[in-house]
Amino acid sequence: MTTHVQPDRSSAPGGPSFGLLRAPGQIVFGEGCSAGLGDIVAGLGTRVLVCTDQRMGDDPACRSLVDAMTRAGATVRVYTGVEAELPVPSIESSVASLRAFDPEVVVGLGGGSSMDFAKALAVLLAHGGSLRDYYGELKVPGPTVPVVAVPTTAGTGSEVTPVAVVTDPEQVLKVGLSSPYLIPTVAVVDPTLSYGCPPTLTAHAGADALAHCIEAFTAIRRDDPAGLPTRRVFVGKTLLTDMYALAGIELIARSLRRAASSTPDEVSRRDMQLAALYGGLAFGTAGTAGAHAIQYPIGAVTHTSHGEGVGLLLPFIMAYNAPVRPVELATVAALFGAGDEASTVAERAWSAVTAVRTLMLDVGIRPTLADLGLREDQIDWVASSSLRVTRLLENNPRPIDENAARAITQAAFLGDLTKLHSGGEL
Repeated sequence: MTTHVQPDRSSAPGGPSFGLLRAPGQIVFGEGCSAGLGDIVAGLGTRVLVCTDQRMGDDPACRSLVDAMTRAGATVRVYTGVEAELPVPSIESSVASLRAFDPEVVVGLGGGSSMDFAKALAVLLAHGGSLRDYYGELKVPGPTVPVVAVPTTAGTGSEVTPVAVVTDPEQVLKVGLSSPYLIPTVAVVDPTLSYGCPPTLTAHAGADALAHCIEAFTAIRRDDPAGLPTRRVFVGKTLLTDMYALAGIELIARSLRRAASSTPDEVSRRDMQLAALYGGLAFGTAGTAGAHAIQYPIGAVTHTSHGEGVGLLLPFIMAYNAPVRPVELATVAALFGAGDEASTVAERAWSAVTAVRTLMLDVGIRPTLADLGLREDQIDWVASSSLRVTRLLENNPRPIDENAARAITQAAFLGDLTKLHSGGEL
């Protein structure tokens, strides 16, 4: 099939100036700021449930934060049963015992799974039912138990976003709950809590943050801004989300290699924590797109990390979108210090694709979907399954049908970007 595409001129300088940004009521950022968690929580309630995983629950940092909340007058229960990828049955099976504690505040402490667990639990505590009642956008009927999000990795940005992603074994896919009511009441972002994050996890989390920033910056721009804030959770790129996306890209371009090395420093850790926060603010309103949609089925069948999957797919999605987002991708290239020798905007855009691909390989992201464990006979299934993730595909600036999804997946399976460097044709 041959598909001719035209650049979206509305994204060029002087285009529409609609802006929308959703965020927590309060964001606290800085080294050591988590020491003030007790006072922050005390302003919200006295019965505090901390949701984390076993590793973080055994960390002295967790005990220190619990002690701070206790000194502030809170009764604290620590739940350490959060599982990776958040299987829906494990969340729902914990609700009855945790409801008995009757928490007034839920603290999500850890990576994206712990924070998303806290969000999902807060919905069930407030509104009951099953998580399946809230799949999709705008299904949460009202406010939840207040959530305070405290990230210990620099990637998901969940501390500021309106989404919780869970794994439903009946659907063989990750699914999302998306609602402004899921945005944490407070985000406490202390880079020192990420100092012990190992290099591989740092790389995967950083790849996820970069995908958030680039997909938000290159997302669709909708032409009906008047009704968007009430009709959609993810509205596409806007003036305000672009600002955070660009700031995040710049930080990641200069700091991810060092942060994910065996000798990270405090500056690179701080940069990455701030970049993840910026990425969350950007995509939490704009939304993510094709790389995330195609990763969902890939992650389900290969059981590989979300961050590595989207990091691998990101340059391939950028290559596919380059014909309609040349200006944005040329801007990304400049933030990477790439493309100076290019004579056209299209060439500078392609420099962004190759710069991102190089960064991902440099930090240890595997080069092909075959290396992740995807079989060639699964490519068609991945392509058709990714079309079910409509809330993300609708944000992609260039439409992705099954043929396009197959072409992108095939190129990433082989690790061959040239298959998508075709002047806008597939």
